[in-house]
Amino acid sequence: MIYRARPLILFLIFLPLLATAAELKPPAAGIASAHPLATRAGHEILARGGNAFDAAVAIAATLAVVEPYGSGLGGGGFWLLHRARDGFETMVDARERAPMAATRDMYLDESGRPVAGLSLNGPLAAAIPGLPAALAHVAEKYGRLPLTQSLAPAIRLARKGFAVTARYRKLAERRMDVLNAHPAAARVFLDNGFVPDPGFIVRQPDLARTLVRLAKKGRAGFYAGVTARRLVEGVRAAGGIWSLKDLADYRIVERTPVHGRHKNIRVTSAALPSSGGTVLTQMLNILEGFDLNKLDRVQRAQVIIEAMRLAYRDRARYLGDPDFVSVDTQRLLSHDYAVRLRRALRTRVKLDAPRRQTETRGTGTNTTHFSVIDREGNRVAVTLSINYAFGSGFMPPGTGVLLNNEMDDFVIKPGVPNVYGLVGAEANAIAPGKRPLSSMTPTFLETDDAVVVLGTPGGSRIITMVLLAALEFANNRGDAASWVALPRFHHQYLPDRVEYEPDAFSKPEVRALEGLGYKLVLRKNGYGNMQAVVWYKTGNRVAAASDPRGEGLALVR
Repeated sequence: MIYRARPLILFLIFLPLLATAAELKPPAAGIASAHPLATRAGHEILARGGNAFDAAVAIAATLAVVEPYGSGLGGGGFWLLHRARDGFETMVDARERAPMAATRDMYLDESGRPVAGLSLNGPLAAAIPGLPAALAHVAEKYGRLPLTQSLAPAIRLARKGFAVTARYRKLAERRMDVLNAHPAAARVFLDNGFVPDPGFIVRQPDLARTLVRLAKKGRAGFYAGVTARRLVEGVRAAGGIWSLKDLADYRIVERTPVHGRHKNIRVTSAALPSSGGTVLTQMLNILEGFDLNKLDRVQRAQVIIEAMRLAYRDRARYLGDPDFVSVDTQRLLSHDYAVRLRRALRTRVKLDAPRRQTETRGTGTNTTHFSVIDREGNRVAVTLSINYAFGSGFMPPGTGVLLNNEMDDFVIKPGVPNVYGLVGAEANAIAPGKRPLSSMTPTFLETDDAVVVLGTPGGSRIITMVLLAALEFANNRGDAASWVALPRFHHQYLPDRVEYEPDAFSKPEVRALEGLGYKLVLRKNGYGNMQAVVWYKTGNRVAAASDPRGEGLALVR
């Protein structure tokens, strides 16, 4: 009788502890974003009774005002959501769509050669924006507050203005000629045709009015009515191909995120048409077969570089908008396929490549990311973009909306790289209504004792930055501050080279890798702007960190 009673006694003893673990909630809310004003806007909305999803709407809208070089109402992105009460997870796909008048060869001349700058500058480079639809959708379906409250901080900042920073000046200087080519944009973002001085106040009254219409009428406040008419009239007057039907027909799509495991970590990341989750999980699957902590630094770097090279090769070959092309992600992420790639990695199989390889022009500082965890345990990772710095540089008059140049993320011609040096195939060719392939990688990492929310801007380098942070978490644990500051290196299949930041490799390690046949390129100014929030269940505390390469703010309250 004594032995039969022991399981019941133990169950009764530990039942309160199990209940406590199941009901555990974060003791504070954490937000990390690329701009202090956006982080504070998120906390302002939480203080008003909003949840993480309301805060995300406020942060995204605020970034659209104060980071016009990285995101905006004229762009889109991917929202990774986790709802605490039932564990539901989804990805809100707010990626831009090609206008219905778009054609496969629209950026080629009569000889079939790409026309320089046509997919990057001006209204013809712009796809139909998705961010406004996402703001309305997330607020209505997942938030607690009306859109008028969540958008209030952004509207206030658009009216009153924000001060120009060093980061703003650097990126505005890079795109000054393009901005000056479009008067409405130049009037807002430049000072009499020149880069504004530090502290100059950028005011955006037209954008404030556009945000007010969105706040009052939801989705229809942007994709119909006054805003829609002004957008289309401005685009078409400047040589673009948008129509009112393009705007009216735009819809966000909720997609099942990519799920994977690496060691004891559950990985949740972006699904197609973002390549981020697929490529990240594929690299982690390959590296599952190695104990990286038992390798010396050169061996470890080589193994990771080869995993990057192989996964990006598959990105170029197979990935595209799943509503237009069939992508066998189940095979690409399978155990058997990882074993095959691991075998190729060990022998460093020579990969097919075109003879001509173009230099990467993208700097890895464009786009934006933010991460949120609230006191209920809801969490959000959002990566947003208008693609290149200040997007297409074109603003339809009377809207305040700077348009993206995401059409450059399509394959303009097979084998021809985009601005970030990425190549692709038929799967990512231009088609009416299609979403271009992306590298945005908003991600959750979860173990029994910790939850990590992270992501970063950086063009084609986004996925490898998230990979290195995930590996650091898996192998060395560390903390949020160490993950976002980690020195980075990158290989994307083509160009066939390793880019690396200062301190990523020592001089002897560089020589050793070069001796193995790699071409190494030092990026002295670094790249990326990672934002991370972590909830440590053991000890029940929340931490947040903003990349020291940027000027963001991580705040726990």
